[in-house]
Formats: sequence, structure tokens, C-alpha cells
Amino acid sequence: MTNQTHMRREIEEIPSAVANFLDKSTPVITAAAAALRDRNPSLVATVARGSSDHASAYLKYAIELTLGLPVASIGPSIASIYNKQLRLDRAVAIAISQSGKSPDIVGMAQSAKRGGATTIAITNTATSPLAESADFTIDLHAGVEKSVAATKTFASSTVAGLALLAEWSGDADLSRAVHTLPESLAAAVACDWSELIGALDGHNALYVLGRGPGWAIANEAALKFKETCGVQAESYSSAEVMHGPVSIVTPGYPVLALAARDAAEPSVAEMAHKLAGQGALAFLTSDLAGPATRLPFAPTSHPITDPLALIVSFYGFVEALARHRGLNPDEPRLLKKVTETV
Repeated sequence: MTNQTHMRREIEEIPSAVANFLDKSTPVITAAAAALRDRNPSLVATVARGSSDHASAYLKYAIELTLGLPVASIGPSIASIYNKQLRLDRAVAIAISQSGKSPDIVGMAQSAKRGGATTIAITNTATSPLAESADFTIDLHAGVEKSVAATKTFASSTVAGLALLAEWSGDADLSRAVHTLPESLAAAVACDWSELIGALDGHNALYVLGRGPGWAIANEAALKFKETCGVQAESYSSAEVMHGPVSIVTPGYPVLALAARDAAEPSVAEMAHKLAGQGALAFLTSDLAGPATRLPFAPTSHPITDPLALIVSFYGFVEALARHRGLNPDEPRLLKKVTETV
């Protein structure tokens, strides 16, 4: 591809970045998982913002489905603005930040450690303040990411959490699925969603639907629509959309339903087909038949890893959509690569 954007190049690097992470991360993953088994926490707390918070939401579902442990997202402002100390002596706190520099993320991670939590940092900057604040630092080894819109670091952050979970839980099937993700994600990069590009001409608002881990992926997709294309995308659970939001889905309103190969697939597909039957311009990543338009997808070998392949395919589409609209996805308006909030 000529005049390739940083974003497109980094999307194509996702499979190799994940493979590099898996190759280099074994010692810290093994040590952190052993500590978590010894600690036997009753709660997992996550600390993150933006795309990293969507990775945290993905891990929330993965941990709850695998270990049965409740997972709560802690607002960083609890420490940075409100200066409150939480009691986290039976918890593990997982903080995710690509740069590891945002003061509120660092402050909340430090507060969690003072509150008694075992702290784990997932970051692409192993020498960052966040890394220095944690009991364990999982380095993504993803290399420099030049595009403002995070792609390979989002995928690597999610894989880092899944690799930790697989080792912590001793789930051999999940571990095998995680270690075959480079091949699955390479297939995901190759999925062609170009049909959706022209279909969105004239549209500047849409819904993105998912459920379970797929809802976390819908959140990330909605953010990337906003960041790279200036499209007012809103993400909803396919169950939640009927509790009010469906009222603005008029004929021709675009809907992207991200269905993974898991227990939620039938419900996501059913909602996409229902909305398509009512006149919505609905697209769906599923073979379950109905009036919504099928988009190609790359299945993985496990229901918990399956949604990750969907966002990789989506990234390729949204980068092309931005260029189709005459925008530079590498330099979104009013945004910068490292966001340091207090």
C-alpha cells in the first residue's frame, strides 16, 4: 500500500506485536500469576482510561467468566481529585496505561497499593511512573506506536491480561487460545469490511452493539469512530439498547453488531436482525441468518478470545473509512498521543 498511514501499518503489526509479547512475557506472567494464586484475592479492581479502560472492561468479563471473581473499575479521580483511600487488602489492582505517565492513573495505582492491593501494571513503557509504582509490571513490548489512535497497544494490553488470566486460573484451553492468537489476528487483519465504508456515506451517527466481552469491544469501536472519523458512535449492550436507545433507530439508521462465537452470539444476532427488519441499516459479524448484512470475521479457538479478533478487523475498516472521508486517522482533531489527566 502506498502512502500508508501509521495507523494502517500498526494494525498490520498487531499479530507480530502479540507474538513478540508472548515470547518475552513468560517470566513476569508466571511470577505475577503465582503471587495471585497465593494471595487468593476476593476482588479485582481495574484502573484505566480511554482504550485501556476498554481493555479493562474486556478483562472484567474474562475474569468473571473464568474465575468467578467480581471485577470493579475504580475511577482514578477517587485518589487524584477526591483524595480518598480505598480499603483493598483482599484485592488485586490491575492498572493499564500505554504510556504509564498519566498522573491520575499512577496516583490511583499508588493509592491501591497503600490500601493493601497487589498491584499489576500493564504498560508499553517499562520505565514509566506507573511501572515503578506496581508490584509487577507486564511490559507489552509492542514497540513505538505513532498513530494517536491506539491499535496494537490495545490488542497487546488485552492479550497481556488474558495471558495473565490463563496462567492464574490454570485454564489450559484458554492458554492454548492465547498462544495461537497471532495466527488468528493475522486472519482478522485480512477480513474485508469495505462494503460498510460506502454504506455509511452520508451518516455521522450510529450504534455499535455487543454483549459480554463483545460489549467491551463495542466500546472501543465507538471510540475509534469518534477519534478517527468524527462519527458520533454510541456503544450499547444488545440487551440495553431496548431500554430506551432503540427509539432513535429510524429507517436507514446504521447499526454495527459485533457478535463473537460465545454464548451471547444468538442474542446479539437476534437484535441486529430485529433492527434490520424494522428498517435499520444493520451489519453483523455472525453466520446466524436474518436480514442484517453479514460481515466476515476470523474466529479464534476460544469464546473468551474471540471478540479480540473482531476489533482487529474493525481497525482496518475504520482506518479506511477515515481516509475515504478525507481525514488523517493518525492525527485526530484536538487529540495527542499521550493524555495526562489529573
